Amino acid sequence: MMFETSLEGPGTIRRPMPFVRKLQQHKGLPQGLDNLRPMKSDFASAPRAISVAAMGLALFLSGCGGSTNIPLRTSIGPTPAGTITEFANGISAGAGPLQIAKGPDGNLWFTESSGRIGRISPGGAVTEFPVGTTPNPGLRGITSGPDGNLWFTEMYANRVGRITPSGSVTEFSTGIPPSAALDGITSGADGNIWFAEMGAIGRITPSGVVTEFTNGLLHDQPNAITAGPDGNLWFTECGDMVGRITPKGTVTQFTVGISPNAGTADIVAGPDGNLWFTEYCANKIGRITPTGVVTEFSTGITPRAGLDDIASGSDGNLWFTEGDADKIGRITPTGVVTEFSYALPNGARPFGIAPGPDGNMWFTEIAANEIGSITTQ
Repeated sequence: MMFETSLEGPGTIRRPMPFVRKLQQHKGLPQGLDNLRPMKSDFASAPRAISVAAMGLALFLSGCGGSTNIPLRTSIGPTPAGTITEFANGISAGAGPLQIAKGPDGNLWFTESSGRIGRISPGGAVTEFPVGTTPNPGLRGITSGPDGNLWFTEMYANRVGRITPSGSVTEFSTGIPPSAALDGITSGADGNIWFAEMGAIGRITPSGVVTEFTNGLLHDQPNAITAGPDGNLWFTECGDMVGRITPKGTVTQFTVGISPNAGTADIVAGPDGNLWFTEYCANKIGRITPTGVVTEFSTGITPRAGLDDIASGSDGNLWFTEGDADKIGRITPTGVVTEFSYALPNGARPFGIAPGPDGNMWFTEIAANEIGSITTQ
């Protein structure tokens, strides 16, 4: 893998060149995390509440980074704008928390690159559950299903998994081709679960019957997927494309208005009836209407922020992670961006983000090996 090296204060940051996101997913994110993970001895093991600061900056490209043995930040901006609490207790060393979702049981559930599913209560109590018998299954996306369970993807094992709130796991592989590299997953309005994979969009019923749709895909690299306000599923493709698929499998793809080689990453339905997505390489937040009209926003986003996941908050705004900038961002439906920086070690790499049952946003920190929450008010 090609890296560029830069210095940000003490310590060396090793950043993959901007558009290796899919390569990392193919080769094995857990191994890739070895260079990103700081020493846990550098951090307190108990939850810690941190006052955050709102900071407005500007735009441009991104990378993907992490570091080891880097001291905590000492400057967090001028005015507190929220409270972050981080939880480390109960998370196994080297777990590498990835994606996170609100569960039907009032808890948050997250995937770990080490091959477990984690559950964290709003109070911070963590329980981990092993998944199957395959070493390094490459757990990736996770979502609440229509059946009261959580559903997740296994990128390297080429399976879709289901876990009950009590921790019982069932895995499904029939109908999924070898080397599918499953990624994002979401519940659809049709009562099924939909997932993105290399070369296809997949659908699985709550009983485990898989159907795959390949017609109409141009780049063959679906990445993230979400249920839209129009009853369809919306997805991103690595590059500069957003797609829409009906419950019957008809695909339409949109590129007009998206920056070339934007690196479209995550996507979510917004509170305004539109879809919102991150552009990992172009360092922008995109908005697309159900009819395909795109608007991009970059003002207020730190240069080379490494925009990753995005989610709708209970406050009527969109919240997103900045993996390279070690920040959480918020964007209003009108496009006003606020960034929150906090006393995290450089290279903590916030990644997945989801609304919690407590009204806060919850996020994963891949390299710091923690789960965080941030107040939305």
